[in-house]
Amino acid sequence: MKSLKYYISSLLLAGVVGMGFTSCSDDKLDPNSIFPKIDETLDPNSATYKLDKFLRDNYLTPYNLDFRYKMQDVGTNMNYNLVPATYDNAVDLAVLTKYLWFDAYSEVVGPDFLKLYGPRIIHLIGSPAYNPTSGTMILGLAEGGIKVSLFRVNSMNINDFNQMNEYYFKTMHHEFAHILHQTKTYPSEFNTLSVGKYDSNNWGDRQEGVVASWGFVSTYASSEFREDFAEVIANYIVKTDEQWAYLLDMASRGWETPSSEDEMGAIYYCYYYYKNNSGDEADKTYVYDFEVQVNEDGTKQMKKGKDPEGNPLVVYDVVDKDGIDGVEVINKKVQIARQWLADEWGVDLDKLRENVQYRQKHYVIKDLRDWVNNIE
Repeated sequence: MKSLKYYISSLLLAGVVGMGFTSCSDDKLDPNSIFPKIDETLDPNSATYKLDKFLRDNYLTPYNLDFRYKMQDVGTNMNYNLVPATYDNAVDLAVLTKYLWFDAYSEVVGPDFLKLYGPRIIHLIGSPAYNPTSGTMILGLAEGGIKVSLFRVNSMNINDFNQMNEYYFKTMHHEFAHILHQTKTYPSEFNTLSVGKYDSNNWGDRQEGVVASWGFVSTYASSEFREDFAEVIANYIVKTDEQWAYLLDMASRGWETPSSEDEMGAIYYCYYYYKNNSGDEADKTYVYDFEVQVNEDGTKQMKKGKDPEGNPLVVYDVVDKDGIDGVEVINKKVQIARQWLADEWGVDLDKLRENVQYRQKHYVIKDLRDWVNNIE
């Protein structure tokens, strides 16, 4: 039952982590206004005046960007049952988007970069958009280099850094990476690194350890070339040093699935095993990371459980049999993205990552909320 719960948890996670569906286009971005000339006078007596003024002064005026938190049904897919974002969550995401996305790029690349290449519309939606056929849900959409939609806003937990990072911050950078590569194509060499391992239909059934060993930074990255490219950039920017090291550790390992399922849709994966009492080398019990402890001398054993003599159960690494150096593939993908951003856009990926990492670790949400709350 323990393994079943872990599998269900992993499957649900695979359906949401790193997810950003995109409608791709090669349209060039127009720095001129796409919005009609209207009276920009705001009503100070309106209940939403402070947020409206913040959005006008920080998005519309400097970036020609319409930040829409009042959900527009004409701007959503009517096939999904969606709800608007709450006012308080809209405030939080508006200030975080400015601080962790726009201000980060402005500091590293200069204030004009997002004025020229950023989206023209950001649309907040309170709920996720579920895809019942695949068991996944959409967290973000980048439409034609113009509009970015962010879903699941009402489920934000501002005190859960990992949740915010996974569902919102990474989605922002993922969708912006789409906008950039829709404008200037990335090197075709990238598409050759994982040929034969993409699956646009069943990627949600895959496990993070399995795809990491193939050279993907997330399960969603294994869906197709363009999503892989956007996921490499987004994950490299927002993952902490510890999270990135864990990803590369998974990529360096072998894995097994004790089932009859094909490896492309493995039910679950294990990195360790211990030998059963039969003495048969093939008679193994597979175990997970959280069940294993690494001793000071490098040996590994089960945290709980003893062999028949009462000694700790020794565990062994599963042999890497897929013939792919996952770490090497991931590093090659990062290097291609790094070089492309530098050559085509003048963006130093590592400086951007350093800036975003600092901001993620040091922001105080109360201080950011005060940008809105102190408006008179």
